[in-house]
Amino acid sequence: MDFSWTPFLNFFSIEGTTSSGLKMYLVENKVGAIACMLLSLFFLGTWPAIFTFLERRGRLPQHTYLDYSITNLLAAVFIAFTLGEIGKGTTDSPNFLDQLSQDNWPSVLFALAGGALLSLGNLATQYALALVGLSVTLVITCSTTVVIGTTINYFLDNKINNAEILFPGVGCFFIAVCLASAVHASNADDTKMKLDQSGLGNIDAKTSSFSALKGVHQNDEDMENASGLSEKVEVGTADSLIELEYRRAIKVLGRNTLSGLGIAFFGGVCFALFSPAFNLATNDQWHTLKEGVPHLTVYTAFFYFSISCFIVAAVLNVSFLYHPILNLPRSSFKTYSSDWNGRGWALLAGLLCGFGNGLQFMGGEAAGYAAADAVQALPLVSTFWGILLFGEYRRSSRRTYVLLVSMLFMFVVAVALLIASAGQRSVTATA
Repeated sequence: MDFSWTPFLNFFSIEGTTSSGLKMYLVENKVGAIACMLLSLFFLGTWPAIFTFLERRGRLPQHTYLDYSITNLLAAVFIAFTLGEIGKGTTDSPNFLDQLSQDNWPSVLFALAGGALLSLGNLATQYALALVGLSVTLVITCSTTVVIGTTINYFLDNKINNAEILFPGVGCFFIAVCLASAVHASNADDTKMKLDQSGLGNIDAKTSSFSALKGVHQNDEDMENASGLSEKVEVGTADSLIELEYRRAIKVLGRNTLSGLGIAFFGGVCFALFSPAFNLATNDQWHTLKEGVPHLTVYTAFFYFSISCFIVAAVLNVSFLYHPILNLPRSSFKTYSSDWNGRGWALLAGLLCGFGNGLQFMGGEAAGYAAADAVQALPLVSTFWGILLFGEYRRSSRRTYVLLVSMLFMFVVAVALLIASAGQRSVTATA
């Protein structure tokens, strides 16, 4: 009996069978690709919320990112030694360990470049999250990614996605960027009004906001006591903003938020380029491999990609321990090693991001990397966490709420269009 119509049985298409057993598992149809994208969307939309949670509890972002980098790499290693080794490899799709010894360095370099770009993008996002908030940061980075990265991937993938559906979706993402800026401006006005009403509206932007706020609460003996205010204030009020400023690692009140928007945009450009680099690593559209050398499988490319991501993150964040930015306190590797406050959450964030990226690439290899950029709808998930966990936009103006709803609606439309544009990569095209 033919069960090929059943989506669940075809979720992970298998290349074929031989007398010696199954061949390597690869996602090869739209159903499996879309399922990977949706799961990736949840994972990639959740880990930034964990970063925000830890920063607002006062954990240094350098400590969080170093922990995150470890499990992010371990996720790639796990995928390589499971999906990349399960089943018998073929000439066109060798197993992970077999590919390590092949002459595929041009593709490896593309994977390494993609990992470095992702690491820089994640690092920029980490600081932008504190400066301009969870929702706006991710909308800017993700929309920039789609506008630039999706266009590049569309042409790299030989236009397998439906352009009549894809590019209107890209346009919707661009509109979402404009709405995100409007949401940020409106919410900033709301925050200023709250602080004005509490007598803090004239804080000099050039003066340390922490010092200014400390003068207001001069009876508080230390930050530990100041954090106790959380039991007495309501989320969304001026007092809650003051209390949060005491607890968080990066002080933001009185700081020019244009720097945060700039950092978010830089992160978006990095994110826009890492997926095309990975696409080149797995499909060799520029014909850099020698004749007869098989393309990197998605699992092998993801391994090299994550190695590079880890190295860049480790080097930069260890240097930031001793030479911090944004007026953060100095730390040391010894201090980091002994900082177990929130370490479990940071390690979880790394796993979520690692598996989320892996699923995105698996879906992109099957249905086109342009369609896989639908996972950039992660602000839909992160905004939910921002409102639920951190009280973002609580007690904001009606104008802010209207802009926020409009932004999210435009995101939903954009993602629906990108998923609808999904094509199907020919198996022979990657052989």
